Amino acid sequence: MTGTRRAAMFAMVLCALALSIAVPLRTYLSQRDELRDANAESDKLREQVAALEHRKSQLNDPAFVEIEARKRLHWVRPGETPYIVQLPGDENRNTESERPSGKPSANQSWYEELWQSVTHK
Repeated sequence: MTGTRRAAMFAMVLCALALSIAVPLRTYLSQRDELRDANAESDKLREQVAALEHRKSQLNDPAFVEIEARKRLHWVRPGETPYIVQLPGDENRNTESERPSGKPSANQSWYEELWQSVTHK
């Protein structure tokens, strides 16, 4: 009988140890996963910050801003003649709707018209 009592006591001690270790282990593993996810998100945000810093440095360059204005807004310098080149397959494309209007609307401010010309591609 003493053997079964010892076995039962050993089993109870073993179960108590397993339960006391299981909860902190589960917490450790879940926190480790959360830390890995947080580090991955932090790396992604660092990449976005680097890309935005690069874009900011580009926009500080007047030559780059001029290129973007010419490309996106179809701006030309005074005295230049703008040309639109049509490539094969552009027959169905309506270039007049893509070009910003030359005269401002009576009820819109200049920045509203500029924003509209940028968003209506």
